Amino acid sequence: MEIQVLPVAADQLRQPPKADYGFCVTFANRMFTQHYTRDRGWHDAKIEPFAPFSLSPATSSLHYAQMIFEGMKAYRRADGRINLFRPWDNTRRFNNSALRMAMPVVDEEEHLAAICKLINIEDEWVPSQADASLYIRPTMIATETMLGVRAGAAYLHFVIISPVGPYFSEGFNPVSVYITDAYARAVRGGVGEAKTGGNYAASLFAGEDARRKGYSQVLWLDAIERRYVEEVGAMNICFVYDGRRIVTPSLTGSILPGVTRRSVIELGRHLGYEVEEAMIDVHEMLADVKSGRITEVFGSGTAAVIAPVGKFGFHDEEIAISDGQTGPVARELFEHLTDIQYGRAPDPFGWVYTISPNGH
Repeated sequence: MEIQVLPVAADQLRQPPKADYGFCVTFANRMFTQHYTRDRGWHDAKIEPFAPFSLSPATSSLHYAQMIFEGMKAYRRADGRINLFRPWDNTRRFNNSALRMAMPVVDEEEHLAAICKLINIEDEWVPSQADASLYIRPTMIATETMLGVRAGAAYLHFVIISPVGPYFSEGFNPVSVYITDAYARAVRGGVGEAKTGGNYAASLFAGEDARRKGYSQVLWLDAIERRYVEEVGAMNICFVYDGRRIVTPSLTGSILPGVTRRSVIELGRHLGYEVEEAMIDVHEMLADVKSGRITEVFGSGTAAVIAPVGKFGFHDEEIAISDGQTGPVARELFEHLTDIQYGRAPDPFGWVYTISPNGH
């Protein structure tokens, strides 16, 4: 794929922030774009100035939600080079989401090459701070101008990047999670396993309700029985039994197959933990928290990496987990994962792809 690199006007160039990044509030000067039509396939690949798109009010994705996205990160190493963490897995999931949403797939090698080229050009936007990284958001939207319930015939694939700090304001400290059985996010056979905007839109009402109750996130139960634990709004979830066994909900088709979730499973086994994927009854789980059999709960995801959970809310009850403190298993996994991501420790799994600044 040939990528045309367009200049950014001198008066439009912005300097990256040096601290207080927030999470995806400031974006780099450039983005990657390419277009798809049925007769030409993917074409017109560019790295161009970050700027608004011009779309017709009749653009199909605005009416029928045919869109997908991914979340990836780039990490600055101590030697100045940049690590991408499991980018092949994110690219494969991007294409799986595209297939589920009746969209064209991208060439995986070209997709990753475009991301690397964009980062090389915008190298200064990759933070050097230990708790900061560059968030990468590949996205695809249907762009055909038409009103009709069918798959679009034209698409825009783009990548934007943003320097970020910790996802949660609490940092690596326990977050609070409200369990809802009043609302459902996704059902088996639906699009819960695809990273598409509708899944997140479906979570917003319950998320706002949880925040009014004083909680950071919502834990979703299955949509049929409202009994089995699925995932948290921004991450998968894991439970630690007796300090040695890690259990995470099975992938049923309504849960996003998280890249960090998969990393926790593989790393946990590597570190000597027993790791299991299973159906988890919410009532049994809460009883195990109260009895002390569950010693830790934590979420896993690209944005937060590992997020300890300090308490659950369910109906009118509040249940503390491990006295609201960060547990040793979550801490160990967080430290091992971030050490690999930032290049502070060897990568025995082949998860990291390292690129050099400015393509050198």
